[in-house]
Formats: sequence, structure tokens, C-alpha cells
Amino acid sequence: MTENYKSEKAPINWVVTVVLGLTFLAAITIVPWYGIAQGFSGWAWVFFVGFLIINGVGIGSGYHRLWSHRAYEAHWLLRLFLAFAGGMAIQNSILVWCIRHRIHHRDVDDNDKDPYSIGRGFWFAHIGWMLKDYASGKLDWSVVPDLERDPIVALQHKYYWSLVLLSNVVLPVLLGVLVGDIWGVFLLAGVLRLVLSHHVTFFINSLCHMWGSRPFSDENTARDNWFLAMVTYGEGYHNFHHAFQSDYRNGVRWWQYDINKWFIAACSGLGLAKNLKRVPDFKIQRARLSMVFKRAQARIDGAAENPRWRSLLETEYAQFKETINQWQQLQLERVQQSRQKLVEVIDQSTLKARYRELEKDLKLQRKRLALLTAQLYA
Repeated sequence: MTENYKSEKAPINWVVTVVLGLTFLAAITIVPWYGIAQGFSGWAWVFFVGFLIINGVGIGSGYHRLWSHRAYEAHWLLRLFLAFAGGMAIQNSILVWCIRHRIHHRDVDDNDKDPYSIGRGFWFAHIGWMLKDYASGKLDWSVVPDLERDPIVALQHKYYWSLVLLSNVVLPVLLGVLVGDIWGVFLLAGVLRLVLSHHVTFFINSLCHMWGSRPFSDENTARDNWFLAMVTYGEGYHNFHHAFQSDYRNGVRWWQYDINKWFIAACSGLGLAKNLKRVPDFKIQRARLSMVFKRAQARIDGAAENPRWRSLLETEYAQFKETINQWQQLQLERVQQSRQKLVEVIDQSTLKARYRELEKDLKLQRKRLALLTAQLYA
């Protein structure tokens, strides 16, 4: 990695700069002025909230989890809706968005390759990367051959700007005419909604790589932040996502706020989505426990020599490795039985019980380690 990016010269992307600049300016001046002078109707607020949620689902469930990561499969009707909803957010076509996002995951934190690397600062990761045609933002079409074969993706890419005008100008104006509040609906559901939708997504690229915890991996800057999850429709559980990007969930716990996982699960129940990918709970527990061990080891190494603590940690780690070995052996047995076409005679209840027992072992060990590290930090 070089340091040349700090003085990198790049041409201004005038289309993006003008769109982002004028909509933001209108949102902080014209929108509040109109609200004070004229007031907004109830319908304007309804459409504002509705469109905001639709955009969040279009980007999160569509652009991100469906097309970028193939976390599930969707019926063509659902794909058509998500292509419209995501395009309405004006964050480029599915193809272009996914190219940059896949490269971001592949080269995360590489200032020369990651399109919105946080290593280049908050402003760059949040919005600056779009205002100029930086070398790190160059499109590599080789990463989306699967998407180029999708007719809905191709159609949206071809008519992207027509979709933008239809959804962001024609639709708000038409709804405004129907409810008798043209300017109110246009300014709230059109302009303000668009600006908020933009920056909510941009927060994932910037703040979600700066603030929060890293319970699953510290190999990159991605972080989990419950507050950011609340304002980004669940995308704020970003450390989990970077560790397990193929999972259709970001908020992996049932109680974690994640509109997109609930939307996808609901679509699955309606028959509009299938093959929802879930990382085995054992792998999730293994990642969390590995991080606990790593931090405990660093704490012991940085403290005064204490043979007792080191011995306890080594004992726990040996047990951890044994549990991992048992799980891998169980996986191997399952594969071998399946290849021998004996899956019909496998006692499925016994197999599941063995998996649950190993998952329970990791959870109990994580609790023991939590007590151990609490005493160590005391």
C-alpha cells in the first residue's frame, strides 16, 4: 500500500457533485422554509416515511444482500420491486453499486483499492470518494459476471436514469396532485427523503468502520454498532457482516434490529424468496470465542507475568481446539455419509443433538472466559 492517495489528483465527477450538492442544499434551506411558511400535509409525511423505508429495503435487501452477496434467491416479482426501490435511492445502478461493494469486501481498508476505504478519512469514506473519479473507484466488470446475466439487473442498468426521473420526480408530483399537496409531497417525499436515504447508506461506509465493537473479527475496521443499526435498517451490525458476508442477516440475534432480515424472512414465508443462507451457529460462536481468546492473550502478555492466568488460558484454549476438532470431524462424517447415499438412514435427531451439544460447549466456555477476563482486568 502506498501513501500517494493523500496527494492524489482526480477529475471532479460533476453529475454526482451537482446531484448531491443541490439536493442537500435544498433539504437544509427550502424544505424547512416551506414547512414553516406553508406546512406539510399528513399525506406528505406518510409518503416521506414510506419512501424512506422502501429505499432502505431496496438498497439493503436488494442491492446489498441479494445482488452483492447472493445471500438468498428471489422471485422475479421481488427482484423487480427491489430494482425499482433501490434505483429510487439514486445510488447508481445495481451493476455499478455491486461492483464497488464487492471490491470493497475483497480489498477492505486498502487505500489504493478499496473504493471507500476508511483509511483515507471520514469525509472520503462517507461521500468524498464519489465526488471525484479516483483510481480506487474504477469499475472492474470482471467481478459481476453473474449479475450481467440477470435480465432485471440489465434492464435497470439500461434505463437507470429514466427510473430515477420517474421515481424521484414524476411519482412524488403525481402523488402530490392526488392528495392536493404537490410541493409538500415533492419536498418531503422527494428531496428530504432522498438526502436522508443517501447519508444513512453513507454512514455504513464511514461511521460503521469507525465506531463500535468488533466481536467477530479484528482483521478489518468494520464494527458493530446498535445505534447505527437503528438508523440504517439493520446494516449497522457491520463487523458480523464482514466476517460472514453470505448470511442474509446482519443482526444475527433474534432481538437485534434488522428490518432487512425480517423483510427477507417475510418474503420467504410468502414464497417470494428461498435458499436463505445462514452461517452455522457454531461458526459464529467460534469466531466470538476466538476474539475473546485473542484479547485475553494480549492482556496477559501485556501484564506482569502470572503463571496461573497463563495456565488457565492455555487449558481453556486446548478445550476450545478440541471442540473445534470434534465439530470438524462431525462435518466430515456427515459429508462421507451423504456421499455414500446413506443420508436416509442417518438418525437426524442424534446428529442435530451432537451439533447442539458442541454449540452449547462453546457458549459455556465463552461465559467462563468472560469471568476469567473480568478477574484479569480487575
